[in-house]
Amino acid sequence: MDHYFYLTLLLLFVSSISLSLFSLFYKHRSPFTAPNLPPGRMGFPVIGESLEFLSTGWNGHPEKFIFDRMTKYCSHIFKTSIVGEPAVVFCGPACNKFLFSNENKLVTAWWPNSVNKVFPSSLQTSSKEESKKMRKMLPQFLKPQALQRYVGIMDDIAQRHFESHWENKTEVTVYPLTKRYTFLLASRLFMSIEDDTHVAKLRDTFHLLASGIISVPVDLPGTPFRKAINASNVIRKELLKIIRQRKVDLNEGKASPTQDILSHMLLTCNESGQFMNELDIADKILGLLIGGHDTASATCTFIVKYLAELPHIYDKVYHEQMEIAKLKSPGELLNWDDVNKMRYSWNVACEVMRVAPPLQGGFREALHDFMFNGFSIPKGWKLYWSANSTHKSPEYFPEPEKFDPTRFEGEGPAPYTFVPFGGGPRMCPGKEYARLEILVFMHNLVKRFKWEKLIPDERIIVDPLPIPAKDLPVRLFPHKS
Repeated sequence: MDHYFYLTLLLLFVSSISLSLFSLFYKHRSPFTAPNLPPGRMGFPVIGESLEFLSTGWNGHPEKFIFDRMTKYCSHIFKTSIVGEPAVVFCGPACNKFLFSNENKLVTAWWPNSVNKVFPSSLQTSSKEESKKMRKMLPQFLKPQALQRYVGIMDDIAQRHFESHWENKTEVTVYPLTKRYTFLLASRLFMSIEDDTHVAKLRDTFHLLASGIISVPVDLPGTPFRKAINASNVIRKELLKIIRQRKVDLNEGKASPTQDILSHMLLTCNESGQFMNELDIADKILGLLIGGHDTASATCTFIVKYLAELPHIYDKVYHEQMEIAKLKSPGELLNWDDVNKMRYSWNVACEVMRVAPPLQGGFREALHDFMFNGFSIPKGWKLYWSANSTHKSPEYFPEPEKFDPTRFEGEGPAPYTFVPFGGGPRMCPGKEYARLEILVFMHNLVKRFKWEKLIPDERIIVDPLPIPAKDLPVRLFPHKS
């Protein structure tokens, strides 16, 4: 869909409610004029600088919005207005450390209200409170010790995926296939769904949800946002069927209390002895699918891109993976020790996440008025940290445009400079899960193929995840047995 078409709709929508906008602007007038704010500009009323913020990503250079203002105003902090909110953008490792270490003290996580339209049952509390609950129950399943038993399952799923969708093909389009792979893994490991027809039914609807939740929130027929709301209703109904069947299976002893996250949610109560209701469980499963799907599939896609462009790096990854493959008996699956031998491959994946961070940054909200480096930050203002402010900076990564996995050897980058998973108490709890699914993907890919890009100069767009403009079509060259 044409992004500029939706921008036009957004502008028409804004102009049609000028009185409401005036009152909203007046409401924010005091925060906009608070004393001793960081330097910067607020842009247009309500819209602020959102169009510039988004358009730099659509043009493939999301860091431009950040670096232009760092140069013009201040090297580490500036004010702006994006997504309809007054905001301060924090740049650099010191800022990252400050935000990450003050979680739930001075700042807290923030999402636009549009998220609650897609996940309406969370309105019983808020998406913020629901996220806190979710993060308490995830470590039991996503910590390294718990994930060890999933490596073989991941390898089995990856093998079947490559046999069905890559082998015996001359050309493939990579991005849709990586999304298929990550969704298949999540369906199996989060809900124990293995039937291909059932997975496909969920996946097709889920893609409408995933693409629309991060779109311009214009709730009109035909827009991605409206499609996301409709898709969330459809997939929620399907998840409710799965949840109710799992309850029956647990009662009859046909399902294990520890087999996946769904069973754990059904059997875990809060401090008051209350169990989660079915709608909240459905929404949490949806959130997990989103969190574990788009970011990993984007990283897998860009691994394919850079290994195609850099044959000397491909050769090192291939050598490492074949050393592991040679030690396996026929039909033997990967295990935890095998994955831990993939050190160079993970360095390559980390460099991919540096140059094309799947998480461009994140929002926080100021819980109180506070000072930072001599500037006042008013309560209620939104705070945005940017991965690109360090990932693309020559100060922290010399020759930042050069693809160099050796940056991650030894002690690796300085603290708070490499932040593809965030940091502090809100560091992505699925980091280790992502490492496993990415490395299992790399192993199964390189031991089967070399490849070349069919569009040598294919553009990268960021919306808000980085994706190839044409989904990265490649020509495959299978290895001889």
